[in-house]
Amino acid sequence: MLSAKWSNHLYFQKVVEEAIVLAGGLGTRLSSKVPDLPKAMAPIRGRPFLEYQLKYLANQGIMKAILAVGHKHEVILDHFGHSYSSLNIKYSVEDEPLGTGGAVKKALRHIKGANSFVINGDTMFEADLAAMTETHLDSRADVTIGVKDMRQFDRYGTLRFDDDFRILHFEEKTWKDSGYINAGIYLLKTDVISRFDFPARFSLEKDLFEKELNTLHILASPDNGYFIDIGIPTDFERAQDEFARFKN
Repeated sequence: MLSAKWSNHLYFQKVVEEAIVLAGGLGTRLSSKVPDLPKAMAPIRGRPFLEYQLKYLANQGIMKAILAVGHKHEVILDHFGHSYSSLNIKYSVEDEPLGTGGAVKKALRHIKGANSFVINGDTMFEADLAAMTETHLDSRADVTIGVKDMRQFDRYGTLRFDDDFRILHFEEKTWKDSGYINAGIYLLKTDVISRFDFPARFSLEKDLFEKELNTLHILASPDNGYFIDIGIPTDFERAQDEFARFKN
């Protein structure tokens, strides 16, 4: 029989409690609806979108959130301070836009564990993070991407994966009757970016996931959870109705 100490060690190997939230977006396409605010602070039913994301992370067992912020970051700091719900909040401030890759690279300085979640600040995808963690760790993946099966769309690029969920190919945006999209939640080894010589500003999706697809072990983690991207006015308005189901 395993000792209690060793059992606990095994258990904690299956838990990832840190997440980076990419909350530095300018919200250019939402300027008519949300003037002069970071996109993550766009108000949905009287509450910032970021509040819903942080509540979701807390409910999924995340204990620490690193907010990668830039434009008007003072608005976010003033609203949340250094804690929200059960989350400990830290800030990684960009003096200039670094792209998703540069933002994550800088924010990783605050991460202590060997793996961390990363979520986009303008999407809500209610994936099961425990299941995603199990897939990631059991497969010894470098990166695991939360994916969502969608129907009749042209707004998102798609990806294909094999029976073992290893991603084979990323496809550009085009009309699709059906397909799996990158839903904006990633779980990655915290050393994966340091293996490459990236400039200060780079794209996590284009420069790491796509260009290094044959170098890295990158998995898809399909989930049927609720998904919305508030990056355009029509979906921002749709969120006003659909988020009525969220309780304080």
